[in-house]
Amino acid sequence: MATITGPIDVSALRARLDRASAAAEQAGVDALLISPGSDLRYLIGAGGDSFERLTCLALPVGGTPTLVVPKLEQPGYAAIPTDELGVEVVTWVDGEDPYALVKAALKGSRTAVADMMPALHTIKLGQAIGGTQSLAGPIIRELRMRKDAAEIDALRKAGAAIDRVHARMGEFLRVGRTEREVAHDIALAIVEEGHTVADFVIVGSGPNGASPHHRDSDRVVEAGDVVVIDIGGPVAEGYNSDSTRTYVMGEPAYDDVRDTYAVLQAAQQAAVDAVKPGVTCEEVDAAARSVIADAGFGEFFVHRTGHGIGLDVHEEPYIVSGNSLPLEAGMAFSVEPGIYLPGRWGARIEDIVVATPDGVESFNNRPHDLVVL
Repeated sequence: MATITGPIDVSALRARLDRASAAAEQAGVDALLISPGSDLRYLIGAGGDSFERLTCLALPVGGTPTLVVPKLEQPGYAAIPTDELGVEVVTWVDGEDPYALVKAALKGSRTAVADMMPALHTIKLGQAIGGTQSLAGPIIRELRMRKDAAEIDALRKAGAAIDRVHARMGEFLRVGRTEREVAHDIALAIVEEGHTVADFVIVGSGPNGASPHHRDSDRVVEAGDVVVIDIGGPVAEGYNSDSTRTYVMGEPAYDDVRDTYAVLQAAQQAAVDAVKPGVTCEEVDAAARSVIADAGFGEFFVHRTGHGIGLDVHEEPYIVSGNSLPLEAGMAFSVEPGIYLPGRWGARIEDIVVATPDGVESFNNRPHDLVVL
C-alpha cells in the first residue's frame, strides 16, 4: 500500500515531473519507468514498497504520465491529486497483464527503469516493451541532488529532531545497561522527538565502536567505554536525519582517547569548513582525510567522508575520493569522518550539512566535544 505522510505541493510535484521528462529526453530515452520507493515519492508524493503485483509510473517523453496500479492498491493512491498533476491512473486486476498496460502508455521502446525496481518486474517489462533498458538513477539523481527550499526545511526539521535525541542521551546511555537496552530507548525517543520511525540506531560500546556499522548487542556498557551513537529516521515529509556523536562513560579506559578524538574533531571541522559551491566532493573528503592521515591514523579511517541525504538516508552526492562533482547550492550530505582502532575503541562525528550560495549550513548543532556521561 502506498504511504502518504506529509503535505503535497502540487506545483512542486508537477515541476518535478516536467523536469524528469526533460531530463529523460536529454539522456536519450523515451520514458522513465518508476516503481514504488523514494523516486516515486519524489515525483508524485507517494511512497510505499514494490510487491509481486506491478505498480509503475510510466513517464513518457512528450506524453501523459501514467500510473499503472493494481486495483486493490488504488485506495493507497487516492490522496494523490492525479488530475492536477496530469497523471492518468490505470488499474488492473489479477489475471490481466500490467506490463502490456505500461507498454500502451509509451511512445517508444528506449526505457530507463528505477534502480531499485525488482528484477521480477524489470525483466517482464523488458520482454513486453522490447527495445533497450537502462537505469533511471543517473537521470533522477540529477534532480534529487539539488534540494529546493521545502526539502531543505524538511532536512532542517529532521536535524533539529535528532539533535533533541542526542541531548537526552544521559537518560539512556548508562553503565550497566546493554547496548540493546540503550538502543531500544533511543528508538522510542527518536519517534517522541518528531520522527515517524526510528530508521536505524547504532550503539557501539568499547571495542564494538571500532566497527563502523555495528548495530547493537548484549554487551554491557562498562565504565571507561567510548561509545559511538549513530541515529536517524524520517520526519513526516519523508526527509531523513542522520547524526553521530561519541560519548565516554567517565574517565576513558585508554590514555590515547582524548588526543585521538581531538584529531577527529579537527578533521570533521576541516571538512565542514571546506564546503562551498565549486568545491568538489573529493576535496571535502580530502580535507578530513588529510588531517587524520597527517596525525598517523590514516589506515583507521576506513570509509568515505559522507553521503547525500534526502528521501533516502544514502543518496547522491557521495563525499569520497574520486568523485570530482563540484558542489552546488542545495546539495545536502553528511560529513562524518571516523577513527576506528580494532579491538579497542572507535569514534565518529557526523553532521548533515547543505551547500549554500556562499558557504555551508549545518542541520546538526549539538557540541562536537567528547561527551562525558
